[in-house]
Amino acid sequence: MGTVLYGFDYLTAALRGGFFAFAVVVAIFCALDWMVRTRRLNPFGRVAGFLRSTVRPFITPVERRIVRAGGNPQSAPWWTLVVVVLVGIILLSLLDFVREQVVITAALVSRGPAGLYRLVVSWTFGLLQIALIVRVLLSWVRPSPFAWYVRWSFALTEWFLRPLRGVIPSMGMMDVTPILAYFLLMLVQGFLMRLA
Repeated sequence: MGTVLYGFDYLTAALRGGFFAFAVVVAIFCALDWMVRTRRLNPFGRVAGFLRSTVRPFITPVERRIVRAGGNPQSAPWWTLVVVVLVGIILLSLLDFVREQVVITAALVSRGPAGLYRLVVSWTFGLLQIALIVRVLLSWVRPSPFAWYVRWSFALTEWFLRPLRGVIPSMGMMDVTPILAYFLLMLVQGFLMRLA
């Protein structure tokens, strides 16, 4: 188990370094593209031509979303950098999460049936909490309600959010039931963990 974790840590460290280098390169290209868009660099020069042929195809999807939302297309390079950084942070966080789950799983499985019970409870409530967080974050960007990443979080959380909405009054435009649901999940998980 130690060698697997060592290899996983080595891979994660390599990915961190690679992602940082990639983010720096993307930041440089985004800064250059922004300078061309704002005419701080010649929009007809060699740099602008290089950026149009190599960098703009990656920025164009972000630019389309910005324009659809009523934003300024000149800010597309900076939003592209934000997307790259967020994807990297999420990816590295997921790798850390997987490593932590491997360690926890190995420790709990070695304890027998009580450990397996704690593992199932931990994973179940962890999945529900992740679905709740995803649902709250998606409510800010309002994607298509038929997208797969919306449906799974809705299916896993609606059964306990609907009764809470009937009890808790809404506070203007803000729905506080997900916050309360998150804390209730933590309380129930703690109670069930003490049963083992």
